[in-house]
Parts: sequence; C-alpha cells; structure tokens
Amino acid sequence: MFFGIDPLYWLMIGPALLLALWAQGKVSSAYERYSRVRAANGLTGAQVAESLLRSAGIHDVRIEPIRGHLTDHYDPRRKVVRLSEGVYYGSSVAAQGIAAHEVGHVLQHATGYVWLGLRNAIIPATQFGSQLAFPLFFLGLILSLRPLIDLGILLFSLAVIFQVVTLPVEFNASARALASLAGGGYLQPAEVRGARSVLQAAALTYVAAMVMAVMQLLYLLSLRDRRE
Repeated sequence: MFFGIDPLYWLMIGPALLLALWAQGKVSSAYERYSRVRAANGLTGAQVAESLLRSAGIHDVRIEPIRGHLTDHYDPRRKVVRLSEGVYYGSSVAAQGIAAHEVGHVLQHATGYVWLGLRNAIIPATQFGSQLAFPLFFLGLILSLRPLIDLGILLFSLAVIFQVVTLPVEFNASARALASLAGGGYLQPAEVRGARSVLQAAALTYVAAMVMAVMQLLYLLSLRDRRE
C-alpha cells in the first residue's frame, strides 16, 4: 500500500502535517499582528539591517528587496541579504525583527559558526538526494530490489539531517537578532517582545519541517520492512 491508501501513512504523517499547518498559522498570525505595530525608531527593515552590518564591521554584504511574502534569506555565495518588500520597506516591529534575523545569518557566516558551515556544506548533497530518494525507493519496491530501496532511504536521510542541522542555525540567528535589537537600543522592551514572538513563531515552522522529515523517514523504513 502506498501513501494515501495506507492507514499507517496517515497515522504517522498526519500529526506532523497538523503540526506544520499549526506552525504556519502561528507565523502568519504573529507576522500580521506585529507588522501593524510601527517601531518607535521609524527605521525600515533595510535600514536596520544596514546599521547592524556596519556596527559589526561588515561592509561587503548587500541588502536587496525581493518579491514575495516572507521570502527573506541570506545568500552566502553572493553575500547578499534579500528582504521581502514588506520587510525591506516596512518600519514595523516584525520587519525589523526579520531583518535582524537575516543579519544574524551574516554574522554566523562571518564568525565561522559551525552549524551554518555544516548546513551549507551538505546543501548540494541534500538537493541531489531529495530529487532521487523517492523515485529510487519506489522503483526498488516495484522491482523488489533491496539495494535500490536502501539507497533511496539513505538519500532521504540527507534531507532529514539537513532539517536537524537547520534548527540550531535558525535559533542562533534569532538569538543574535534579538540581542542586537535590544543591546543596540533599536527596539524598546515591549517591541523586543513583539519581535521575539514573530521569530519564535517562525522557528516553529523549522521544528515542524524536521518532525515531518523524521516521520517520513520512519514511514519509508516501515514500508521497507513490511515488504520483506
């Protein structure tokens, strides 16, 4: 039995899916709430990011707007922080918290943060593995070839490892962001609490992604064992 017609699939994956939906709802709710709270300093997310970078002595990282909703990220290869337009141009507590979070990744890169280096190192293997894992696994099931099944599981395990490694990277970036915003006097105490709410909600989505990946791996293992 496969996926939708296998009761075990929904028993294992269902709770993880509900967790993912709940986490997405939390981050959307927190962002919507605090994107309406204008920070007293009146700075945009781009200005806060620029100021934090300069304060850290980093002058070779660009800040650019990017289309989309919560599409913010740091590209270490091109050394550019890309902020969604709502964050780049916004002067809300949410915008400044998210901008500072992305700068937190820049600081990780600049200081050689071990977990970030590990995550970046396994990205190529993870991308390769995620594309081939399921085709190889199910081809192995159809042909009753255990080596193909195991190879599919091994490749999917790389995606699980990536999700696990992502957690300390994201939590650390948020901790750096909140420390910078509070210590640098960018946000008032009540505003810091709002930024923390946004970043904590965002962190839940990474936790949910990790749980989902782990449960999918366990399901593949159970499916393999039931076919023996």
